[in-house]
Amino acid sequence: MLKRLLCAAGIALGLPLVPIAASAQGGQPVQLIVPYNPGGGSDLFGRMVAPALGKALQETIVVENRAGAGGIIGTEAVVKSAHPNKMLLVSDSAVYSIIPSLYASLSYSRKDLVPVANLASFGNVLVVPANSRFKTFQDVLEAARKTPGKLTIGSSGAGGITHLAAEKLMEQAKIKLVHVPYKGSGPAISDTVGGHIDMVFTGLPSVLELLRAGKLRALAIATPNRSPYASDIPTISESGVPGFSAMISQGLFAPATMPAADIQKLNQAVQDFMRDPRTVETLRKMMVEPVYQSAAEYKQWLDAESKDWAGLIKRANVKVE
Repeated sequence: MLKRLLCAAGIALGLPLVPIAASAQGGQPVQLIVPYNPGGGSDLFGRMVAPALGKALQETIVVENRAGAGGIIGTEAVVKSAHPNKMLLVSDSAVYSIIPSLYASLSYSRKDLVPVANLASFGNVLVVPANSRFKTFQDVLEAARKTPGKLTIGSSGAGGITHLAAEKLMEQAKIKLVHVPYKGSGPAISDTVGGHIDMVFTGLPSVLELLRAGKLRALAIATPNRSPYASDIPTISESGVPGFSAMISQGLFAPATMPAADIQKLNQAVQDFMRDPRTVETLRKMMVEPVYQSAAEYKQWLDAESKDWAGLIKRANVKVE
């Protein structure tokens, strides 16, 4: 479902099928690393924004997918490059805000990356099978409190944002659920549709078509405010767990050695691109709101998120293999 939305978005923006943005000068190109396989959200956002970045830097931008280890391999390639000023990274913010707190032996740290721009932020939505006995989020809370440790909640994998969202919900709502990790969001969503698990947290774009088709029911969304694109879905905060939020972003990152002037150029290029009416319309179709933040504002938000996730990982004793 999400892949079809992403492909349609790429076509709408006229994205090139080859991963190169035109340059204004020769020399070694800038590599824009996507640490995941082609076709996902990070890949789309990387290809969407690459031409604007190339224009801002007056450089050729080459998009390259280096997948593996949940984003670690591609991120390491950026921070350990022999030519750090020729490297950029487009990834979900987990490589900055979550992964450094999960792996004690990780070869990079947050100080090796500079958050440049927030490309998009979105929250996770809690969904149940269409025929579930749970009609509202309050139904889930009541059942979980009556029968602790009986209800199951899936995730895209141990240590991922959807797993941590579930752990955060259990902590703040004072309930006990059984976590069922999957290898990716697709299998978790499929098993939710089939009724094999009670519920799952996932990004709203990933289940949009299933919600419209009546195969899933959205109970609540983990954002501070209701989504303007799905205003009928209440927030978890307003539904019984005040202040609850579990956000993730797609971001542009650079090695810590990149000059501040280039960081500013890139951030401005992203903001200009995000204000383009075509971009706004494409994001609307994906049910994603454009975000306008300076590099400093984005870093401040990510650092706060990193602190929160690090504390939760420790308190919940989250482990990854």
